[in-house]
Amino acid sequence: MDITQEIIKKIDGLPGTLKTYPIRDLVNHAEKFGPYLKQQRLETNQVRKFLDAINRLKSVLAQENEFSKIETEVVLLKPKLAYAAAREKAAKPLSQVMSKAIDKVRSKEDFERLVQFIESIIAYHKAEGGR
Repeated sequence: MDITQEIIKKIDGLPGTLKTYPIRDLVNHAEKFGPYLKQQRLETNQVRKFLDAINRLKSVLAQENEFSKIETEVVLLKPKLAYAAAREKAAKPLSQVMSKAIDKVRSKEDFERLVQFIESIIAYHKAEGGR
């Protein structure tokens, strides 16, 4: 099973929402997925809009401290990912994994886990030489 399917299976099998994704599993997956994305020739600028949107929502959440204020925007990240994947084949695995993760985001704690996940993936992607 490739790493994309392995992560999707793990997220699908979580007993609850995304906050139940064990942090050690999350980091282990990111450690494999970041280099995989690099191999697929994914450049950070190809997911820049997604990352910018995540960071903007993170900032709004820090100010408002209420998940309902950003929930709509969180769900609308899925079409942004689909667009990125349609434009660039290399973004497809990231789109598949993050869309699955977004489906499990229902609270502030879930969103924080989503942020940890994308930041970990990008960190390992960059560590592999991704730009």
